Amino acid sequence: MGANMARRLKDCGYKISAVYDVQSAVAEKLADELKAEACTSLARVTELSSIILTVVTDDKAMYKIFGPATKGDTLLKGAKGRLFINCATVSPQVHVDVERLAGKVGAAALETCMASSITQAREGSLYLMCGGKEETFKRAGKLLGNLSSSMRYIGTAGKAAQVKALVNMVMNINTAALAEGLALADALKLDLNTVREVFSQTGANSRVLQTDGEDMQKRDHDCYFSASHAAKDSGIALNLGKEKGLTLPLAAATKRQYSRMVKEGLGELDKSGIAELTFKGRGPKKKKTK
Repeated sequence: MGANMARRLKDCGYKISAVYDVQSAVAEKLADELKAEACTSLARVTELSSIILTVVTDDKAMYKIFGPATKGDTLLKGAKGRLFINCATVSPQVHVDVERLAGKVGAAALETCMASSITQAREGSLYLMCGGKEETFKRAGKLLGNLSSSMRYIGTAGKAAQVKALVNMVMNINTAALAEGLALADALKLDLNTVREVFSQTGANSRVLQTDGEDMQKRDHDCYFSASHAAKDSGIALNLGKEKGLTLPLAAATKRQYSRMVKEGLGELDKSGIAELTFKGRGPKKKKTK
């Protein structure tokens, strides 16, 4: 996502000054393409940039790159006046904490949650949900407009992340349900093309039917949104529900399925790969015992 966003901004006339990734070879390749510096430290990224976009894996990674400015290598060193646009799907409290930490050093932070895939990132047609101070949202508006076809200001820090957690929770449930429906149709020896067409015209229709239905049928699980991320995001939603005293049985069942994919070595498949757990004759290969 980050690489395609950088490519898009370069196309729109922005100077991409710095690229950073824990996989240095990945950063070097992209930096060469974009005529940027492949930074070996987070502080160097901040030194070279007025606006820094981050796309990381999880809560732990966000806290690591935004650690207190006096401890180790972080983006907050020398960050006065900088604008951080943080696009990862992480727990809402993390965005609240990052905004506070940035404010302490005279920087601004905006959570910019994405509900689209790497293709939309390259095209500049992301759907963005933003949270933080309204003046920070307005400050980032022009740049975000080049990345998105639609964006919404949700509210204060953490609120956009809450909505994003709900989006992914429902999406993951729909994906798991679709996999089960198609698996049962297959077991009944129904024509899956016909079943998918009927689904599309009835109450069984959903966005994931359009994006994942044919992939489930053809076992095409090239990764646009990984099963491991689906497991993580379902967990975020479950934690929010727990905080509010809610029981979310469908979300919990979906989390178990995606966690099972990770455990069985299927975590880097696209979320559509959940069909591998439901179709008869599919799934991870079992090791033969002697």
